[in-house]
Amino acid sequence: MKMFRLRRKEAPWEVVDNKFVDPSPTYYGDDELDIDTVSQTDIKGTYVFDMKTRYSGIQDLQRALTFSRQQLLREAFERGFNVLLVESWQLTIFQRAKHRRIEIRYSGRPARVVGDASSNENQSPPFIGILYA
Repeated sequence: MKMFRLRRKEAPWEVVDNKFVDPSPTYYGDDELDIDTVSQTDIKGTYVFDMKTRYSGIQDLQRALTFSRQQLLREAFERGFNVLLVESWQLTIFQRAKHRRIEIRYSGRPARVVGDASSNENQSPPFIGILYA
């Protein structure tokens, strides 16, 4: 009588591609911000997207990256902040057989600015054009 059943051996996920952007400021000299408070630490999030049906390339990567930024910004809102002053991200594409998985590690330095910060919600992640490289 067997006490344990062994799991069938699964194929490992292989890294297909990896792109990253080092911490970059999202506002420059032309943008006037009335900063009230800046967080002492960065906030970070890891987001995994399984592409089970179809993988349509760059468009999926852009949507996943933009969604990850929005999720991190939402977490900043929950902590009382309304902008990300500095952002960085790392995107890794994995493949196993016909399945693809996208993992995004997104981080940012949250701050609270006085006034309307709604334009920050619609910003694209910094250097999103690197996805085309």
